[in-house]
Amino acid sequence: MLLILSFTAIAQPAAAQSILRDAETEALFRDMSRPLIAAAGLRPENVQVVMIGDPSINAFVAGGQIVYIHSGLIAAADSANEVQGVIAHELGHITGGHILRFQEGIKTATGIMILSLVLGAAAMAAGAGDAGAGILAAGQQAAMGKFLAFTRTQESSADQAGASFLTKAGISGKGSLTFFKKLQNQEFRYAIPQEDSYARTHPLTGERIQALEQVYSHDPAWAKPSDPALEARFQRVKAKLAGFVDDPKRILALYPEYNKTVQARYARAYAFHKTAFPEKALGEIDSLLQTTPEDPYYLELRGQVLLESGRPDEALESLRRAVQRAPNEPLIASLFGHALIATEKPDNFVEAKNVLKSAISRDNSNPFAWYQLGIVYDREGDHGRAALATAERYNLENQPRLALANAEQALHAIPTGTIDWLRAQDIAMVSRTAVQTEKRKGSDGVK
Repeated sequence: MLLILSFTAIAQPAAAQSILRDAETEALFRDMSRPLIAAAGLRPENVQVVMIGDPSINAFVAGGQIVYIHSGLIAAADSANEVQGVIAHELGHITGGHILRFQEGIKTATGIMILSLVLGAAAMAAGAGDAGAGILAAGQQAAMGKFLAFTRTQESSADQAGASFLTKAGISGKGSLTFFKKLQNQEFRYAIPQEDSYARTHPLTGERIQALEQVYSHDPAWAKPSDPALEARFQRVKAKLAGFVDDPKRILALYPEYNKTVQARYARAYAFHKTAFPEKALGEIDSLLQTTPEDPYYLELRGQVLLESGRPDEALESLRRAVQRAPNEPLIASLFGHALIATEKPDNFVEAKNVLKSAISRDNSNPFAWYQLGIVYDREGDHGRAALATAERYNLENQPRLALANAEQALHAIPTGTIDWLRAQDIAMVSRTAVQTEKRKGSDGVK
């Protein structure tokens, strides 16, 4: 069962895990990363920082200009400054073109491997079986060593680039070093060898710390404190993330009810809602709203709890206020649209359609918003656009067979040549190609 709170989990095969989407978190990531992205010479509107639902401490890039951060990394970080250090490092991979150049490392290692196969086979053919086997083994070891050296060079390059971005942005590198030291402590804890980096994809963490300390010690921003407002926002997001992903019993142990900090009340609100105590959850949220009555994210959560508790009519006021206070947050708008539909009142459907279309115009990569818009179209009797919205949803969820079926249905119902008809045609073409590729892989026995 998927629990939809302010966080929404969306399956994304590109990352092989669930993407966690939350308006407050994404706003924080944008503000944390914007100066670093600019320092890297990239356009902030073209770079995304995306959170993956994974408890391990990790971050990566996988092509394009998207930085993926595991939820476990946010949980392990103590400050926004630490996460900024991680983002800076990943931006170093993007500006260095490391994903594109990854194939170069593979090609070089493969060349060594092929040469060893040829020489080993020749030795075996000449009757020197042991020598041939030795050549094969040595070739494999050399190829792996060459590849690992290549990846270590990339990591060192990203470290240095990330440090330069922090310096240029006027952000202290203290958080970067602190986080590397946490990683080093993890390695000590799990008895990961620290003497030789030859068999590692990354340089030794101690070596990385030493190299970065030399850079940061001359950085004018070293002693500059992190933005207090940004740090306070980070602590809020960290607490709400814990409330969303952790076991409610653990949350209530970490944040007992006598703890009245913002973080504690925020985390408990999620824990109480997950354990089906909506009144307790609302009590925590209302106490937060007493201090900041127009906070859009508290209002969003209040509306979400009411909606998920089967009280959509009561949720509308909070969600409408949340949308008014954060008009550029499409995730909140899509939740408001969902609440309007959930009231089952036809008078609310027109507003729901307008709200959802506005949300999608700002962010068309939210399958939940497309799903809700499809419901509105279906209730209106516009089955062609309902099918198109459903095709959009399945296209985003990487379900090409369902996307194709709905796109073809839309093509038959929507007037030919219109913008919606052309969009349905695009989805049909892409999905048909994906289905054919799946069939070929299946016939070839490829898993």
